[in-house]
Amino acid sequence: MTPAGRLLADEIARTGPIPFHRFMEVALYHPEHGYYRRGRDPFGKRGDYFTAEQLQPVFGALIATRVHWLWQELGCPGDFVVVELGAGRGEMAEAFSAFRYIPVECGGGWPERFCGVVFANEFFDALPVDVAVFRDGGFQELRVDFRNGSFVWVEGQPLGGEAAAYVRRYASAAGEGTRVEIPLEALRWIEEIARRLERGFLFVLDYGYTSRELARFPEGTLLSYRRHCALPDVLADPGERDITAHVCFTALEDHAARNGFERVAFESLAQTLLAAGRRDEFASVLAAATPAESLWRRLQLKTLLFGMGESYRALLLRKRSVQ
Repeated sequence: MTPAGRLLADEIARTGPIPFHRFMEVALYHPEHGYYRRGRDPFGKRGDYFTAEQLQPVFGALIATRVHWLWQELGCPGDFVVVELGAGRGEMAEAFSAFRYIPVECGGGWPERFCGVVFANEFFDALPVDVAVFRDGGFQELRVDFRNGSFVWVEGQPLGGEAAAYVRRYASAAGEGTRVEIPLEALRWIEEIARRLERGFLFVLDYGYTSRELARFPEGTLLSYRRHCALPDVLADPGERDITAHVCFTALEDHAARNGFERVAFESLAQTLLAAGRRDEFASVLAAATPAESLWRRLQLKTLLFGMGESYRALLLRKRSVQ
């Protein structure tokens, strides 16, 4: 059993079945044994998955162009800051070098109050979620138990409180047996961003869906990743695999609106990148010192526009001015 698994099994033995958000929290973020805390690089060919940030310098240059426009929209303030949530290896640091750049992980470390952009690339999909299943006309919480040497799902009590309000609002059309993730942690992060960002934008790139598209995912969206394979069993080998849940962009935007934000754009990543490169027809991001480097950049652009670009979505929100 993995070290994180032993911690979870011991906790279940003491307290009984635990909410999935607790399982995910330990599996990913335990300070010693969590997947993101063990010191192993999860990215790239030798890791478990790629993100758009590994497609450098093309991705960084195009996103930096978009952020530069946002700086201009704010009137080119001298105190403009780019805060990146879940910065990983800091691959965007060079792209954002024209501004004060602050990489932030879940443990904190960002400014108390600031003007600028909060950039979140594949951040919200890795935050802990609760899970519920629609059964006999209502949603029941799914919890995690440990039986016969394995972690297993068990049905708990009917949902109540904020979780129940969430599914009433965003999963009211669910059918029998439908599983739904409940991202209350993501909503808390929206509140924290709103508290700290005095003026500026929240720029989110991620996999996700709108509430109207929930019917596409009757089994939910939870997946684990190991060696570039997506695996449906998210309870296996805690601490050794990544775990993600698609973002409900409707919920994210609604909660942001309640906390002082308004939508600027909601589109595919491809549309965002096409707009950023349209002014010079991508000449600046494709320029390279050698033919081999030029070819590599063109392949990066193709992957971003026609691969990731169609599956990722971009949500851009602006903090409303306080009158």
